[in-house]
Amino acid sequence: MKILAVDTSSRTGSVAVLEDEAVLAEIQVTSTQTHAKRLMPAIDSALRMAGTHVSECDGFAVTTGPGSFTGLRIGISAVKGLAFATAKPVTAVSTLEALAYQFPTVADLICPLLDARKGEVYTALYRCDHYMHWEKVAPDSAVDPRPWLMQIDHPCLFVGNGVDLYRNLIKEIAGRQARFAPPYLNTVRASVAAYIGAKQIKRGQVADVGSLVPHYIRKSDAETKIEKRKVG
Repeated sequence: MKILAVDTSSRTGSVAVLEDEAVLAEIQVTSTQTHAKRLMPAIDSALRMAGTHVSECDGFAVTTGPGSFTGLRIGISAVKGLAFATAKPVTAVSTLEALAYQFPTVADLICPLLDARKGEVYTALYRCDHYMHWEKVAPDSAVDPRPWLMQIDHPCLFVGNGVDLYRNLIKEIAGRQARFAPPYLNTVRASVAAYIGAKQIKRGQVADVGSLVPHYIRKSDAETKIEKRKVG
């Protein structure tokens, strides 16, 4: 099975082509240039590097959040366009799950942390109960990191760009129970999303392309402003 995967959930964008369990190509770029400008060229480049064409892909995977509101919309729109053009299935992948999936041999809890701004993080808790099989221990949420960290009472591996912001707080609260992923694993990789997506497609867990939308967790600033105007 050949999968094209896209992640645009943060300033770092990633595109990968996976065939069965082999990564044929992967491009990951952190840039101030918008995803709208660099995503399609990255997809074209990844397909060329993999020696394949979009029509030869068996399906597509895209990270649907949580993450950057604008970035997620761009990635999802691009994948929906490819899916409509090729009539191939699409699967939605959680950014938090993609981060956790990088650690199949870690026995501790795994806590992905993404910067949600406004003093909050997007997070969840996972445990790999045996090799390559993860259990979600706590659901996706947008929270104040301090009370969230205080309720974690087991050794825990922290991963994601939120770690860069809250490392000192994590050390203060979790102490010796805190483990940290190496910095190069703190971003979502499209190759991991492709692997998850392939598993989901094989299980029949495909998205309805027409209704596929980002998983924001919390409302955007624009939505909040509109609601306030209605109340006023």
